[in-house]
Amino acid sequence: MSSLLTNVSAMTALANLRMVNANLATTQARISTGQRVASASDNAAYWSIATTMRADNSALSAVSDSLGLSGAIDTAYTAMNSILGSDGKSGLGKLEALLVEAKTAGIDRVKIQAEITQIQADMKTNAAAATANGVNLVSFTGAPTVFNLVASFSETAGVPTIGVIPVDSAKTALYNGGNGILDKTVAGNVVDTLTVAALTDSAADQATITTMITTVATAINLVTVAASTLGAVKSRIENSGNFIKALQDSVTRGIGQLVDADLSAESTRLQALQVQQQLGIQSLSIANQGAQGLLALFGGR
Repeated sequence: MSSLLTNVSAMTALANLRMVNANLATTQARISTGQRVASASDNAAYWSIATTMRADNSALSAVSDSLGLSGAIDTAYTAMNSILGSDGKSGLGKLEALLVEAKTAGIDRVKIQAEITQIQADMKTNAAAATANGVNLVSFTGAPTVFNLVASFSETAGVPTIGVIPVDSAKTALYNGGNGILDKTVAGNVVDTLTVAALTDSAADQATITTMITTVATAINLVTVAASTLGAVKSRIENSGNFIKALQDSVTRGIGQLVDADLSAESTRLQALQVQQQLGIQSLSIANQGAQGLLALFGGR
């Protein structure tokens, strides 16, 4: 049936053109943003999951930054290695050697003490300089503190879990107002104040030097244990940092799989829709010309 009031063909062509235009707009938006799910209206479930994953990734980034700021571990570890003096030319290793030398009969212990004093000052200076981010784990005053380094973040069913690496400064203190490894009394002596300048070759003084050697040997063992503790923490921090970076990459890939657009497919789709749009416009134009045909019929009468 032909009608001037209702052009069914035009209505159908217009509906098809509207659908094509809507799909074209969607495809253009995906190409411009690079995402097929850019908002909750595109896909509420995927958008919600991706948003949560992005938040988790931000938290992981903060964890990575926190691990990067744990410089106090590196500086303390470096200071301990310096103080141990594993090369035998400095630190506790050299100090022990000098004390053994001081037992030699007739030796000038005043000159030996001059070297001992320099080593003591050098160790104390190195320990005091081992500060990072305002934290010094080897030389400080006041009560020891347990520092918790943020090492991991996870979220299950909306409940976040934060993992930490604890570092107890009581186990790493070399100088702590008389409570550190090098400034506390061990075997009747204090490493930081050892002096042999006034000692002689007498049996009593020789025995005193022997106790000093025992004190230094004990300190070497204690500092070695402390350095091992820091070395283990340092290694754990490095492993955690590498894992966090890998985990961030994994989460980023997961987000991409959920919301990123396949630009190759969208490009092909865009070209097809543009052709459909042109055909739709032509179809609507042809449908609209039907009314003109009716007018021609009436004009012919």
